[in-house]
Amino acid sequence: MAELAVQVAPDGVTVTVFEGLGELPFYDEDIDTPARVPASVTALRDAVADADAVLVITPEYNGSIPAMIKNAVDWLSRPFGDGAVKNKPLVVIGGSLGQYGGVWAHDEARKSFGIAGANVIDGIRLSVPFQSLAGKAPADSREISGHLRDIVGKLAAEVS
Repeated sequence: MAELAVQVAPDGVTVTVFEGLGELPFYDEDIDTPARVPASVTALRDAVADADAVLVITPEYNGSIPAMIKNAVDWLSRPFGDGAVKNKPLVVIGGSLGQYGGVWAHDEARKSFGIAGANVIDGIRLSVPFQSLAGKAPADSREISGHLRDIVGKLAAEVS
């Protein structure tokens, strides 16, 4: 879905996918110091700080957010009260193999990012139950492509 967001973004809106979440070490405040912060963390923080808004696309694992997403929240929330995500317009969407399309994970992610200081746009939502796609990719669905284009446009409008 992240690649689809890049493809369907409205004119004048650029979507950049951050590919390095898997490189982040688990959050540890002992290494979250200027002299020790890992380069992967700096790259994430810089990417979010440089973005006008953030679109988080997450699956759902066992009814909650994946550890990788929660770990990103932890790194982005620091320093406490002034992390890279502070006051950043942010939307959480995604999909899941479950019948609810990841709703629980999205709710958990919204909560965590809100606590971290993001300006979570709660009214913009998309939860895709992948079983409804009958084996097709989200990009093969005009409905999902259209919804995603609208979401990216609405998120961009939050910046203006």
